[in-house]
Amino acid sequence: MSSIVFIGGGNMASCIIGGMVAEGFEPTDILVSVPTQVSRERLKADFGVLVTDNNRSAVADADVVVLAVKPKIMQSVVLELATAIPTKAVVVSVAAGISIESMHAWLGDSTAIVRAMPNTPSLVRAGATGLYANQKTNASQQKIVRAMFEAVGYCCWVDTEAQINAVIAVSGSGPAYFFRILEIMQLVGQELGLPKDVARQLASQTALGAAQMAKNSDLSPAQLRKQVTSPGGTTERALSSFQDDNLDAIFRKAMNSAVAQAEQMSKDFSA
Repeated sequence: MSSIVFIGGGNMASCIIGGMVAEGFEPTDILVSVPTQVSRERLKADFGVLVTDNNRSAVADADVVVLAVKPKIMQSVVLELATAIPTKAVVVSVAAGISIESMHAWLGDSTAIVRAMPNTPSLVRAGATGLYANQKTNASQQKIVRAMFEAVGYCCWVDTEAQINAVIAVSGSGPAYFFRILEIMQLVGQELGLPKDVARQLASQTALGAAQMAKNSDLSPAQLRKQVTSPGGTTERALSSFQDDNLDAIFRKAMNSAVAQAEQMSKDFSA
């Protein structure tokens, strides 16, 4: 089994590690470097992985190095590791806004690099992750990286680095869109007389059921929508209200705003 090193052990790293261990990755093949003793003890107790507070020694014999730190400190962390990461290793970044061009500037052009964009439902192993690999990343490296993220949900490769920003707009930021919709549905349900807990459970279960139908059905979302929209019925009236308020334009503007912000972050964090 490959030696997999995580630099950073926060929520996203923890959920990926938890999924990996649950899917059969050997805990002792996973090493996590974090600065605080409390975090190291938690990771060791929860998952049985190896822990350290020394980034450079952690990566010395790594096959996979997962950079799970905040974008604002990524450059300093990577520059510290640049001469310590083995040439055999693939470097995986889960930070939004850090381009492969910047990573090459810090690590060198010969480094195998994968950009990964997971989302927060990875915490319950229902995540969605987009992956993009540079040309230095070989098939075996791609295979293990994919297995790591499949351990926490669905993942896919995209053809261009620019598409990672589209992944951010659809699935990276997407959970917050649905949380906002659920927030509104619960509030309106309460205004219509439902108890708070009932409104929350009805809205959440409806979202879960609709998502499962969309994921498992051969029908498109548009076809599924038509199936539950009876002419002259309540659903048709609600959907007509959405159309009158141009819901399509609202979502299009929001998602393009997410892409624009991701592009700006790439500029802000560029080498």
